[in-house]
Amino acid sequence: MSANNQPIMSTLTSLTTGLEFHKATLRLKKVVNRTPLTYNLNLSRKYQCNVYLKREDLQVVRSYKLRGAFNMMSSLPVEQLKKGVVCASAGNHAQGFAFSCKKLDVKGVVFMPIITPNQKVNQTKMFGENNVEIVLVGDTFDDCAVAAKQYTEEHGMTFIPPFDDLRIIEGQGTVAAEILEDQSDIDYVFVPVGGGGLSAGVGAYFKTYSPRTQIVGLEPEGAPSMKAALDAGHPVTLESIDRFVDGAAVKRVGEITFSICKEVLNDMHLVPEGKVCSTS
Repeated sequence: MSANNQPIMSTLTSLTTGLEFHKATLRLKKVVNRTPLTYNLNLSRKYQCNVYLKREDLQVVRSYKLRGAFNMMSSLPVEQLKKGVVCASAGNHAQGFAFSCKKLDVKGVVFMPIITPNQKVNQTKMFGENNVEIVLVGDTFDDCAVAAKQYTEEHGMTFIPPFDDLRIIEGQGTVAAEILEDQSDIDYVFVPVGGGGLSAGVGAYFKTYSPRTQIVGLEPEGAPSMKAALDAGHPVTLESIDRFVDGAAVKRVGEITFSICKEVLNDMHLVPEGKVCSTS
């Protein structure tokens, strides 16, 4: 390790000291699916390299969000959990949260933007059944998050954030643990970025156990909150965003996720919304 790298590694170690990936893996073992790392022939031929896709779409709630939500909720003291939990989400975190509420048999209140597709609202109801109540408010995730946090304080409940908490981050980081178990020699990992929970968790895990791997963040062009934060040197609130990629459309990334991402992301790229829905 060069002298120039030493400060970076020291900073990363101090930031990730509280992340217990092994314990998170054990908590999630009987709850999440161990999704496959699938070789993609078309992309591999196109780019003349071996391309693998981590199939978190095969997760029980069809996204990795269950990992962080269940990991945090199952880490709470029983008495605190019994008082109930609250979340704000554009859809994917809500479904993981709802599934966790049902699994742990706790009361949960889900705040979702008014524009949330009916399919995601119905899926959230299906996973949570009688354990969850859904409140539609605001036009964006950021709007409904304000209402959710206010409700949490008024009712003495616990807020389960979609990304900005160490237990959420370590839960998402179990994705990286599975990837490295399947493929130990990886040059690049391309990871989607919304609020930064997945990129922080995956990046921290790889930098700890496979530091040679380059972590590249990918963000929708119309909601470049992490790119703006990296350029500014701190999280910033965007005035407006394109809500098309609703799972990654946030106006401001998390304070904790940013502090980790600025150390673990080797590069950051913006992807036009049109390419998100048309590229195969």
